[in-house]
Amino acid sequence: MDERTPPPIPLRITGTGEYIPSRLVRSEEFDARWDKPAGWTRRQLGIDYRHYATNEEPASLMAARAAEDALRRAGLRADQLDCVISACSVMEQAIPCTAALVHRRLGLAGSGIPAFDINATCLGFVVALDLAAAAIAVGRYRRVLIVSSEVASAGLDWNDQETAPLFGDGAAAVVAEACLAEEGSQFLAAHMETYSEGAELCQVRAGGTRLRIADGLEAFKQGAHFEMSGRATYRLAAQHLPRFMARLSTRSGVAIGDLKKLVPHQASAKALKHLEVALELRSDMLVRVLETRGNQMAASIPIALHGAIERGEILRGDLIALVGSGAGLSFGGAVVRY
Repeated sequence: MDERTPPPIPLRITGTGEYIPSRLVRSEEFDARWDKPAGWTRRQLGIDYRHYATNEEPASLMAARAAEDALRRAGLRADQLDCVISACSVMEQAIPCTAALVHRRLGLAGSGIPAFDINATCLGFVVALDLAAAAIAVGRYRRVLIVSSEVASAGLDWNDQETAPLFGDGAAAVVAEACLAEEGSQFLAAHMETYSEGAELCQVRAGGTRLRIADGLEAFKQGAHFEMSGRATYRLAAQHLPRFMARLSTRSGVAIGDLKKLVPHQASAKALKHLEVALELRSDMLVRVLETRGNQMAASIPIALHGAIERGEILRGDLIALVGSGAGLSFGGAVVRY
């Protein structure tokens, strides 16, 4: 595994945006659903509330709204983009790619601007940013829009007390642009590792070509629910996380303690606490939005990034890391000088 430090790529995040779905769901609703004492779900998961999309808020619409927000902050029009990348765990539909649907909603039909999807489950945004940085470095693109939009609620098993209250819906968008070296913004390095012995620990079996309608409607419906072996996932993640973070630090040439902020995937309260303890992080280093967003899959990291920038927790010149895990089981991260 190559752990050499690559040359930094002059790249600037010029705009971020978020779309919050319309339905707010407090954890007390789950307490009532399962006849639990008031506050039980909040204590178990560390989530006060999350938002769910209605039928009038498909993933492509949420992504387009977040993209419009990011473009406005970047001072750009959609037709000034060179590429649109959708990085979602679950596509809006099997064909065409979600990026094409977002492209049309942004008024880019007929523009010829390329649009495509990248799927690395909850790591989709980090992988998309890495590939966009590489394309910018070789001059393929100058301005790239990355959107992550998730409707996790569509695949939840409402009888599963471990997963049903954990997830939230939402969308985020980031505009990444080439910049001059003297401007200071940089994409320093990215690193990803996959341990496929965990491939069945988090899965949705239906929706592809493996499980089909012809196999029986009930089997198809059951396979459309998200399935997670929480304890096994946590054990495998805990086993590999410290070494993964050490390799990311080596590749970037940045010690974890030198980071201003670490922007993690909002997997769960337990996962965030483990990250903080295992890496011996300062109490103010982790960006947390789980309490009011839940686990938003691929949208978690860019939504947390957007919030930290909006609150002034991340300023120009700050060193930050975007880090997470995804089904597979994979780890991914990127170090950026904002």
